[in-house]
Amino acid sequence: MGTERRAPLDRRRVADTALKLLNEVGLDGLTLRAIARELDVKAPALYWHFKDKRALLDEMATEMYRRMVAGAALDPDDTWRERLLKANRGLRAALLGYRDGAKVFSGSRFTGAEHAEQLEDTLRLFTAAGFSLAQAVRAFTTAYLFTLGFVTEEQGAQPLPDEHREGFDLVAERARRLDAYPLTAAAGTELFTDYDRHFEEGLALVIAGIGARYGLD
Repeated sequence: MGTERRAPLDRRRVADTALKLLNEVGLDGLTLRAIARELDVKAPALYWHFKDKRALLDEMATEMYRRMVAGAALDPDDTWRERLLKANRGLRAALLGYRDGAKVFSGSRFTGAEHAEQLEDTLRLFTAAGFSLAQAVRAFTTAYLFTLGFVTEEQGAQPLPDEHREGFDLVAERARRLDAYPLTAAAGTELFTDYDRHFEEGLALVIAGIGARYGLD
């Protein structure tokens, strides 16, 4: 009989295993039963730590956030514009690191307080720049929601199972089906290619709009 001892089962270990499994099966295939099998325990053991899948997703999102901010100190010399750029570029990169990462993050409630330290610093920076607290919250959340929505669509724009074949071109196929609508057909190149450029341009639009709305440089 082997004497190797397994690590104790706790919330962090379950969330870590769930995030690894997420990249293999996606959010739809991620079940408590599958996670338990990966951990070599019975499914009921997980209910000591998470009452349901939603609670597990909250912990997974929290762990994603912990990893995102680990070692990434905020720059006290940032302008509010620089802070929004850095925060949302970092968020997008973190979400893209996981299959269906944006779906996991969306609507989740953090189980720790790590986010509060970062948000407190950001709100302090914004209010010092001339935002009211309400304006600072609106500016921060608007940019955040743009990024979350962008990555959700970016990760969702994947070929369907029957489209995984050699030579398949999603944009060209879309244009063929929509040839009666030439502008819409041509827009496919803008919609489904060069996501990095589109994200940067969209985020710049959001930040410019915030500055114009509140009259702040």
